[in-house]
Amino acid sequence: MKLTTRSRYGTRMVLDIAQHADEGPVRIGDIAKRQKVSVKYLEKLIRELRDAGLVTSRRGPKGGHVLGRAAEDISVGEVVRVLEGNRHLVYCVRGKEKCERSEDCLTRKLWRIASEAMFEKLDSISFADLVNDQANCLAGRGIGQNS
Repeated sequence: MKLTTRSRYGTRMVLDIAQHADEGPVRIGDIAKRQKVSVKYLEKLIRELRDAGLVTSRRGPKGGHVLGRAAEDISVGEVVRVLEGNRHLVYCVRGKEKCERSEDCLTRKLWRIASEAMFEKLDSISFADLVNDQANCLAGRGIGQNS
C-alpha cells in the first residue's frame, strides 16, 4: 500500500500540533510553513480530523487547533484510517463483492493478514511516542529500533 499525501501530511499535521501543544492552539498557517504544505490542503484534512474527534478547533485571535485527546491516546493508525478510509493493502480485501475472484483467490487472505499487521503496528504508535522519540531519533535510535 502506498499511503497517500492525505495520511502522510495529516500525520505530520497531528504531530506538529502535539509538538507545539504547550504553546496553546496551533494555527494552520504555522503548521503549513513548518511542514511546507499548503494551508488549503491542511484545512481540508483538519476538517476530517475534527469530525473524527482527533483535533478540536478554537476560533478567535488566539485560536487554532489542539488535539482532541491526549497525545498518548491518539494512534497513528487512527489518523491513517480517518484520512484513508480504512484502506487495506489491496482493494479486494475490503469485501468479497470488490473482486470477482475473491471466492477462490489464494492470496486474498495473505493481503488481509498483511493489512492487519500494518494497522496493528500503526495502532501501537501514539503521537506521544513520536514526540518523545524525537531525541532518540536524533541519536540514531527510534521507534521500531532496538535501543
